[in-house]
Formats: sequence, C-alpha cells, structure tokens
Amino acid sequence: MTAKSTVKTAFFPGSFRPFTRGHADIVERGLKLFDRVVIGIGINRAKSKTDGEAVAENIRRHYAGNPAVEVVVYNELTIQAARKAGAQCLLRGVRSVKDFEYERELADINMQLSGMDSVILFSRPEFASISSSLVRELEAYGEDVSRLLP
Repeated sequence: MTAKSTVKTAFFPGSFRPFTRGHADIVERGLKLFDRVVIGIGINRAKSKTDGEAVAENIRRHYAGNPAVEVVVYNELTIQAARKAGAQCLLRGVRSVKDFEYERELADINMQLSGMDSVILFSRPEFASISSSLVRELEAYGEDVSRLLP
C-alpha cells in the first residue's frame, strides 16, 4: 500500500492584473486551510496580451521567502493546471452576489469535469469593492493605487 500525500494544496486561479490586497487576503486565509497555495495566472490570449510571466514575477516577489506559496502561469483548462500543480481543490474569492453566481457555475462545471471541489472564501468587507479592473481604471487616470495593492 502506498502512502497518500498529506500535503493539502489549493490552486488559486485568476488573471491577477493586478494582484490586489483582496487577492493577497484570499491567499493568506487559504494558507490557514491548506498547507500550500499555488497561485495560477491563467493566460487567455483572446482577452489579454499581457505577459503572464511579468504578472507572476510581481506576485513571486511578494511571496519571496514563503515556501507555502507557488506561482505558475498556465494556458490550459484551470482544472488541468490544478492537477499538474498537485492541487486537491480550487480556491476562489467572492466579493458580491454577482461574483457568487459566476463562481457557483464554475464550481459546478469543474466538479462535473474533474471531481475537484472548489473552496470559496468571501471577501472581507474592506476588500469587497477592490477589483483588478477598478485598479487598472484608476491607474489609467493617474490615481495612486498603492493602498489597493499588497
């Protein structure tokens, strides 16, 4: 009989353009539930031409010295990348009812396709209004967004 790995790994997928304080909070809270969190930067060529490696490198710098966090870039189905990372489940964050409905649908299809559960953490109130698209828009108008980023 072979021993099963006892390291519990969650895969936290997203585009993270940029990686906000809300994202960082989900990772920190996820580390209280899992031994390891793999942050997956999904590349959707139809939606973005941003270099995923540049995004990944920024996040890696933030978690430098924390061996429980790994950052990968992927260009395949999220469940395929999660399996490659050795994850037992997907980790997601929800800011609103609108987010919840979308995440529920994703969780359902991911379960049907892979049998992989999704753990959904609700945003803390202080991060509920922070979205990557909002940060990008504020930044485009010259606003200082540093308080919204880790």
